[in-house]
Amino acid sequence: MSYSPDRKSGSPTKSQVLKRPRSLSLPDQALKYVIMKMQLQGHHHYSSLSPSTASPSPHSEPDLSSGFNSLTLDPPGPDSTSLLSDELLLSIFAKLPISQYLPNSLVCKRWLYLHGRLVQSVKVFDWGFLDSGRVFARFPNLTEFDIVHACIRSPRNSGILVTRKALTVHIDSLFSPNGFIEESDVLKNSVVDDGLRLIASSYPNLRRIAVIGASENGLLRIAEDCQTLQELELHCCGDLALKGIRACRNLQIVKLIACVDGFYKAVISDIGLTILAQGCRRLVKLELCGCEGSYDGIKAIGQCCQMLEELTLNDHRMDGGWLASLPFCGNLKTLTLQSCKDIDSSPGPDEHLGFCPTIEELHLRRCQVRDKHGVRALFLVCEAVRDIVLQDCWGLEDEVFAFASICRRVKLISLQGCSLLTTGGLESVLLCWKELQRLRVVSCNNITDSETTPALATLFSVLKELTWRPNTRSLLSSSLAGTGVGLKGGRFFKSLKP
Repeated sequence: MSYSPDRKSGSPTKSQVLKRPRSLSLPDQALKYVIMKMQLQGHHHYSSLSPSTASPSPHSEPDLSSGFNSLTLDPPGPDSTSLLSDELLLSIFAKLPISQYLPNSLVCKRWLYLHGRLVQSVKVFDWGFLDSGRVFARFPNLTEFDIVHACIRSPRNSGILVTRKALTVHIDSLFSPNGFIEESDVLKNSVVDDGLRLIASSYPNLRRIAVIGASENGLLRIAEDCQTLQELELHCCGDLALKGIRACRNLQIVKLIACVDGFYKAVISDIGLTILAQGCRRLVKLELCGCEGSYDGIKAIGQCCQMLEELTLNDHRMDGGWLASLPFCGNLKTLTLQSCKDIDSSPGPDEHLGFCPTIEELHLRRCQVRDKHGVRALFLVCEAVRDIVLQDCWGLEDEVFAFASICRRVKLISLQGCSLLTTGGLESVLLCWKELQRLRVVSCNNITDSETTPALATLFSVLKELTWRPNTRSLLSSSLAGTGVGLKGGRFFKSLKP
């Protein structure tokens, strides 16, 4: 026999319990008040009614205006930072990490102005920002200025981004046989020169500038007005344009990018290198990208720039025999070759090469080293080198790598992406270096652990630093052993077989 509660009793039923209205929270009350006001405005016959004059009804909503008014925010208090001077705020902001500069500049107009005074390096993408003068008012204390991207007309909203050497630009989907950048896409020399005049007059303490397509007049204005200029990056310039930087007496770092395949073409030859050498005698670091030249140009650099310590050749177009000019660089410590199709097409006899007595580091990255005569001549010139770095070099076979044994004072050798080099070829050279202290072998797939000899293992035991990851595929296989990943068919596809 089932029991049912008495309807006449005071105990509530289940349906009554479910229909019990819940108490409104403050946000719900405010929302209901807003809805009620909207309903009152939508029905004109309620427009004359107010909560004080309308007759109450048992189903009317309560007056929630008092609860809604309580949600209004109090007026902001006084700005305590207004009592601080600009100099004191700048000293405080300067101690914050650079990542906080931008969020702080959004607080108020005063902080935005102070943020602009702290910024010292700017890369401009819109030429109008420079030509209108807004950049000078926004950032009055710049010491580094990059306008390369602003000088190239490119679709900023394009999702296609092309990078070639030191240049990265947005391009559209239309293909041009002339390359990614048309000649008309780069601003005229006169326009760029006008921008350089504005920069020179606004930033006399400029230390670094990067520009494309400048002429002699624009660069001369920078050299005359910015006496503290120390670093220059110049794209798409010719020999005669370098006359403008002869007045840069304090210039120490120069990067000349003459030709970039698919972007622009310019010519820097021995004439330009000689002009550079005679004008900038305090050079410490020089990088030549896509530049032509020969023995005479590098010789002029070595004889005039006696403080030169780092020389980088990127995709060089040098004539044969240029290696013999390196000994004229009497203070050269680091030589870097990147993306070079050959080392030296005609190095000449060994007795005419000479060697660099002060060189310490030799870097070859993404170079073709199939020419045995050029590679041998390079190691002869760099006989005194201490560190050798070979990365992703094509044609580095055992016979080519054997020329590295000419250098007897090597203390560090780094090999990465040299897939043709074998364990035997590596061992024959390593055992010749009695002063070797550091060895790095990464992603050289023909070098295997199973071919390591006792003599090579003994050498490993006395090294100060050893990075040994020659075969990435074997390393991956050993780490995935027993997981089933990488097996043909795999465990994941067994259920799909009929």
